[in-house]
Amino acid sequence: MVGPPVGAVALALALLTGWTAVGGAGRPRPVTAGDGWLLLPTAGASTATAAFFTIRNPGDVDDELIGAEWEFGGPIILKRHLHQASAGRWEPAPALPVPARGELALSPEDADLMIAAPPPLRAGQQVGFTLTFRHSPPLRLTAVVLPPGDRPR
Repeated sequence: MVGPPVGAVALALALLTGWTAVGGAGRPRPVTAGDGWLLLPTAGASTATAAFFTIRNPGDVDDELIGAEWEFGGPIILKRHLHQASAGRWEPAPALPVPARGELALSPEDADLMIAAPPPLRAGQQVGFTLTFRHSPPLRLTAVVLPPGDRPR
């Protein structure tokens, strides 16, 4: 008969082996994200707009958002805001990090997907996006168009 300590060790080893075999240890796991939102350009202002998503990485390996497309075509620029005291500026980013066991929360204050010349959009419209990553498969998501001042809760 095997004693309790040996049995517990054998069980733990079996569980860890299974966890590793299904990608639970040290390998990338696909990122996830819910639907996002897209800022409705204001009349008379720049026609540029931005899209926002929260991307979660459940894995043990860092990933990166490396590109985006949307149903209307045209370039989408990954953009990061740089804050310097009370001023700030933005710059294009070749990739945006999605840390292991963390998230990338795109927002007007940090990073976003900039769309320079969108077609006319209307509040409440659903728009399709595909986000691409360094390690994860592409994600197909929807963003709802919201007027300035409205933000999802």
